[in-house]
Amino acid sequence: MTATTHAGTPHTSKTPAPDTFEIVPVHHWGRWISAVAALATLAGLIGSLAKNGNLHWDVVGHYLFAGLIFDGLATTLWLTVAAMTLGLVLGTLVAVMRLSDNPVLYGLSSLFVWVFRGTPLLVQIIFWGYAGALYQNVMIGVPFTGVTFFQADTNTLLTPAVAALLALGLNEAAYASEIVRAGIRSVDAGQTEAAHSLGMRPALTMRRIVLPQAMRVIIPPLGNETINMLKMTALVSVIAAHDLMSNIQDVYGQNYQVIPMLVVASLWYLGLVSVLSVPQAWLERRYGRGTARGAEVSPLRRLCAGPLTALRGRTQKEAGR
Repeated sequence: MTATTHAGTPHTSKTPAPDTFEIVPVHHWGRWISAVAALATLAGLIGSLAKNGNLHWDVVGHYLFAGLIFDGLATTLWLTVAAMTLGLVLGTLVAVMRLSDNPVLYGLSSLFVWVFRGTPLLVQIIFWGYAGALYQNVMIGVPFTGVTFFQADTNTLLTPAVAALLALGLNEAAYASEIVRAGIRSVDAGQTEAAHSLGMRPALTMRRIVLPQAMRVIIPPLGNETINMLKMTALVSVIAAHDLMSNIQDVYGQNYQVIPMLVVASLWYLGLVSVLSVPQAWLERRYGRGTARGAEVSPLRRLCAGPLTALRGRTQKEAGR
């Protein structure tokens, strides 16, 4: 840019180039102070627990990888997988029934959800565990005719593991049905009408058009239900289903080391939940592609983003000098 002075002498003023500006990052001192305070509190808590002699860390280390713990873990894991599979399949069926125009199907499915969602899970576990007190034999046949196709002793048929599976699976089905129903309703009804206009049957439309799009709504709460199911398996210890918590209770019932054994159980549950969180996050990102949810950053990346951003800005600043 050229300017003329009063004496007629041209004067040139230079504007600095954009790349010569010094970039000064905003310092969030409140965030750093709160972060330091939180870390100091966490370190103090960990130090207090580490030095607490009442925890008996030698007992924790002795039983952490004991054989009976792994036996209980195997039962806990297969109960979680089987109950979630049963709950998801049955819950999807119940959700479709609740969306049906048939009043009988709608009424039966609503009754199912009302009963199994309205009663505590612990009550359901105890009920299935002691069903033999209500019916001594399980019989399948034609009602009111006396014709029986199958008959078995209830206590022989409903072992503690089977009773636990029925209680967990049916209870989960009631909650999963509401999750699936919400996911199905999130899909625009116009797509179902378009599929029907092309000659697709309702079942094929549901399987090929509606459910794949509903997954982005279904996956996050269903992943949370899976983690919750893993922890809820601890309740089956009341009927001695030989899960992780049942074996833990058997041990501290003999050695009276209640707190150390509960620490062992907590460590294993925390580890399993952490492992389950990885595929849940991956599924959420996969089915959330193209949406704001798919662009979400994991907590670990967010935790590391602050120091990395500050270090990158400092490096650029030094390079500009």
